[in-house]
Amino acid sequence: MRKDEDLSDQITARGAIRLIRRALLYVRPFKFDFGVKWTLVLISFLPMLILPWPGRILVDHVIQGIPFGEQPKPFPFFVQPFVDLVSSLPMESVLLLTIAVQFALLVLTGSFGIDSGESDSANDFGVPEGWDTATRTENEANSGFSLVSGLFGLVDFRWTIRLSQKLNHHYRSRLFERVQALPMSELNDQRIGDSIYRVMYDTTVISNTAYQLILTPVLTPIFIALQSWVMASVYGWDSPIFFSGILFILVAFLPTLPFAGMQRRFSGRSRKTGATTTSSLEESMSNIVAVQSLGGENRQRERFDADSSDSFRQYRLRVLVDFVTLAAVGLSGAALVAYIFIYVGDGIIAGELSAGDFLVLLSFFVSIATASGNLGGLWFRLQNDAPGFSRVFDLMDSQPEESQPDLPSLPILKQSIEYKNVHFSYPNASPTLVNINLQLRLGQVTAIVGPAGTGKTTLAYLIPKFIEPDSGKILFDDRDIAEHNLASLRDQVAFVFQETMLFDSTISENMKLGRPEATADEIEEAARIAGALEFIQDLPLGFDTPLGRGGGKLSVGQKQRISIARALVRKSPVLILDEPTSALDPDTEKTLVASLREASRDRLVLVIAHRLSTIRQADQILFLENQFIQEQGSHSELMRLENGRYRNYFEMQTRGID
Repeated sequence: MRKDEDLSDQITARGAIRLIRRALLYVRPFKFDFGVKWTLVLISFLPMLILPWPGRILVDHVIQGIPFGEQPKPFPFFVQPFVDLVSSLPMESVLLLTIAVQFALLVLTGSFGIDSGESDSANDFGVPEGWDTATRTENEANSGFSLVSGLFGLVDFRWTIRLSQKLNHHYRSRLFERVQALPMSELNDQRIGDSIYRVMYDTTVISNTAYQLILTPVLTPIFIALQSWVMASVYGWDSPIFFSGILFILVAFLPTLPFAGMQRRFSGRSRKTGATTTSSLEESMSNIVAVQSLGGENRQRERFDADSSDSFRQYRLRVLVDFVTLAAVGLSGAALVAYIFIYVGDGIIAGELSAGDFLVLLSFFVSIATASGNLGGLWFRLQNDAPGFSRVFDLMDSQPEESQPDLPSLPILKQSIEYKNVHFSYPNASPTLVNINLQLRLGQVTAIVGPAGTGKTTLAYLIPKFIEPDSGKILFDDRDIAEHNLASLRDQVAFVFQETMLFDSTISENMKLGRPEATADEIEEAARIAGALEFIQDLPLGFDTPLGRGGGKLSVGQKQRISIARALVRKSPVLILDEPTSALDPDTEKTLVASLREASRDRLVLVIAHRLSTIRQADQILFLENQFIQEQGSHSELMRLENGRYRNYFEMQTRGID
């Protein structure tokens, strides 16, 4: 994913085609569902062919009293049986039967008369939405539509909602899966709010694009052909109604073509500013304590106000493009509409058409023109979706961690982890670790110490392959971890980070994160070793106590102990702790250090620490400074070194010098 850059508003027409083509690959698992949708749409065409004719019967034969068989134009073959049935009945019976048929069509399709050409959507089902990209997308993810309403439309509508949700869930889940697979170094470069926006809001464009491209190019010509065939069977193929309706393909396409690029750009900017607003909100809420303690509320509010205002402004610009485009299409099509009204009016005056024919022809013209306009405007409508696909695929194309499941699994650690000639540098930075050679043994506690910024955490990150060395090897019992799949390596490592990370669930659920099958006894034992059992038992709900967001109901020290207990529950042979005692009081620290000694009997324990009471109890101490391991040994061994770096470090702390 591009860092600090969003190119979604710079997409070319060719780029938009590539993005849309790629997006359609995600529709493949839903072939059957779209097949059903196709069938439902095709079936809905049939009643729409019947809808205009009862109105003609009522106008011509009931209201005007024209005898059946004397009207200027005949009825189509599928209406003629009904006409034959009622032609010999009194007008009161004709009226009642025609109204009954019209009512049945109304119940079935929710339409009558010229509504057959106008009821092209049942999308607006009363769910409020805002006027920016983000707040409209939840409706897009749950969108449903049908060409008709009524009972049949309800079935079609509900099926489409279900299909929209399944499709969006599939697309959104694939993106979330990719985000989880990103390496830790990549995730640290991302703004969380922007990633949330992409997962939640940019993915919804899949629904509109799928429906537009899978249904419109095939089903719309079929609909136009059916409407034209019925109209031609009564009024002839030379009717201007047909040609004028077909011309709306060009009416909708040509005026919108110059605005397609603008639509892409403004849609991209709207999404970008919406993501910035989400990021501002997420960052402010995540750091609310710092904001309030430092009196930064006004500054954060002004920042959010500016971002939110820009988001709405960019969306208004996108809507303005829609309005201008619609006006251009309207002006282009107005002449055709006027011509049709004049043509039909002249036909009625000349006696070639009846008043009822006016309703029928208007219905066919609206149906054909609307469908043609829908087909002609397809390219323009898709431009709004292209930037969303660009932002989604930009994140999907970020290089994931190399899991390589085809590689052999790494056997369970039995003896030691060894670094052999390991070098590591972060991008665009000087080397962090140079020529690291060391051995960490199972059953031992190893402590890494040294000045801040010397690569202590980096050294630990290399074990579970959060990062990978530029050169050199890391061996598990003489097996190179690079030659084994990542999952089998991660299964053997439990990592407790310096910054505690707990979820908004119960203590028990948090502790079972890495091992859901853990028993209550195992959870309790891990809590005891981590020094957390006593305060957990004092809570009203014990292990079933909800922690709140980020464990907000606990102190820093309590959260740290639960994090350690969670790592112990996993029963991994390698336990890595980054500053595990930084938030603990001396008594709790002493208990925890003794517990780590106990835990190291069947584990390799690696501790990154500054507090001497934690360090001095380790079996092995690594003093890291200036890219190298400068000294290595036990506390007593290192203290015997005259002018030793560790000894100076220790003496500075004991004298209270920072």
